[in-house]
Amino acid sequence: MELRQLTKHIFYYPHQTETDRPMLAYIKGDKSSLAIDAGNSSDHVSEFYQALEAKNYKLPDLTIITHWHWDHTFGMHKVNGLTIANNTTDQILQMEKEKIKDEVYIKALKSENPFLAKEFSDGKTINIVSSDIQFKNELSLSLGNLTAKIFRITSPHSLDSNLIYIPEEKVLFLGDATSEDFENDGYMDQDKLKSLTAVIEQIDCKFCMLGHASPLQKDELVDYLKSIMS
Repeated sequence: MELRQLTKHIFYYPHQTETDRPMLAYIKGDKSSLAIDAGNSSDHVSEFYQALEAKNYKLPDLTIITHWHWDHTFGMHKVNGLTIANNTTDQILQMEKEKIKDEVYIKALKSENPFLAKEFSDGKTINIVSSDIQFKNELSLSLGNLTAKIFRITSPHSLDSNLIYIPEEKVLFLGDATSEDFENDGYMDQDKLKSLTAVIEQIDCKFCMLGHASPLQKDELVDYLKSIMS
């Protein structure tokens, strides 16, 4: 699979349904480069980096985590440079790091999630690490003629969700923020969905990038979200 170009300075490695690998993105600033999410395993990160190297792009200086779920964080130990997460994400990762020491817990995860079981088959080890940098509510990164505005939002998917907005390119990264809560039997909190949709509508973006979908125009995403509101 090859790296795909979205805008002049933004590239993405598409999501893969076989093992629930999310889209990974690369923002190429003049001074620093930023990756969106750390992938679901070291193999996922390695594939992403091979795609970057094929384009002669340097590996990311920074990687921002959209939320704590396994498919976005189990590759953190493999990434180049520093990782960034909000303080709630980091707290959850620290708890998961302790839980994963129990083989019974690992077996339960694999039993409940066939994607995880497939990704970590053949004795591959799950390695959970904390982030290098934490923030509370918002963070702004100057990448060199590009800005990454990172901020926490209310999301039906996870209590620690972040959005990442690149105003110069008019691109908004949402991770899985628009999805239902799979940790709560797929419950979709309509109030949280409406709140999130209102935030998206207020942002001056052309493209919306979700973790497990192809790039969407802003109006496509907003129209869809409104169609599933009750």
